[in-house]
Amino acid sequence: MKFKFSFFILAISILNFNCKSSTVPLFVGTFTDEGSKGIYRFDFNTKTGELSNKILSIEAVSPSFLDYSPDKKFIYSVNKTSTENDYISSYKINPNGTLSLINSVSSNGKNPCHISLNKAGNKAVVSMYTAGKVSVYNINSDGSLNEASQVFNHNTKNEKAKAHSAQFFKDDLFVADLGRNAVYEYKLKDDSYKLQSESIVKMEGNPGPRHFSITENGQFIYIINEYGSSITSVKRTESGFKTIDEDSTLDENYLGKNSCADIHLSKDEQFLYGSNRGENSIVVFKRNTKDGTIEKIQNISVHGNWPRNFTLDPTGNFLLAANRRSNNISVFNINKTTGKLTFLHDVKTPTPVCLLF
Repeated sequence: MKFKFSFFILAISILNFNCKSSTVPLFVGTFTDEGSKGIYRFDFNTKTGELSNKILSIEAVSPSFLDYSPDKKFIYSVNKTSTENDYISSYKINPNGTLSLINSVSSNGKNPCHISLNKAGNKAVVSMYTAGKVSVYNINSDGSLNEASQVFNHNTKNEKAKAHSAQFFKDDLFVADLGRNAVYEYKLKDDSYKLQSESIVKMEGNPGPRHFSITENGQFIYIINEYGSSITSVKRTESGFKTIDEDSTLDENYLGKNSCADIHLSKDEQFLYGSNRGENSIVVFKRNTKDGTIEKIQNISVHGNWPRNFTLDPTGNFLLAANRRSNNISVFNINKTTGKLTFLHDVKTPTPVCLLF
């Protein structure tokens, strides 16, 4: 009898562990001038795709883009204000899902719209759309931010810059400048980043590079263009970079206005996803892993309006889209064999513009 009771307790413990292990937190960045109060948190079930237990993690001013520290103990945000005093913030993640502010420092320019950390977690880079600047920060071991160590101004006398995103890759720092139609490369030398040249590739016309995704080996970069509703595929060569593909993100039957927003590779890098604001869709591409070219295979409605940002869950089985103007997050199942999406359901939440797993 004692053996049977012990076995029962063990079975219940395993069941509880499995239930807990299938749930991960999803943090949501928002604009707070449109009904939101700050950063929200959901529980996401990685088996069913269900979003539940929504809480306000912390009140904050328009935390419109978020990123984790590598150990997921801290979260960082940009904060867009109604004044010239925009800033960025660091937060400690508490066991109950709330956030505690550690500190805030100046963004050094108007309208910070993107933040990302390096893999070591000791540096952050912030892109400022209106200011056309990029700031680099050192991060302390307690998660706090120092004032910017470098600020790059991309504006010239003849061209207005609109820096929209930046990412570290080893000793490289890449910056997408929508205003000057360029993707810049900086290299780390003596603990400072130095600009290598003008745009890594020539962006024909006025496509407006906004966000980009880099393969794990750094050999390919996929740039989504806001104005051009297109993706520019770039390959690293011994002498630099070269464009290998240009592809429309739109369904051939769609004739309306559109502004592209976000882009992500699948976990296995077999597929590429992008968001269309206007067509209000996610576009899916099949990727040739040998030569880096892509082929469009699906455009699917986001069941909402204005998908500014989207993300893939940690299992790679689900894609979630943040629809800013319809105040909802849409959840899709990913067919890992074909890469195609199937809409599952959505949840309401105020002005979601960034999703962070």
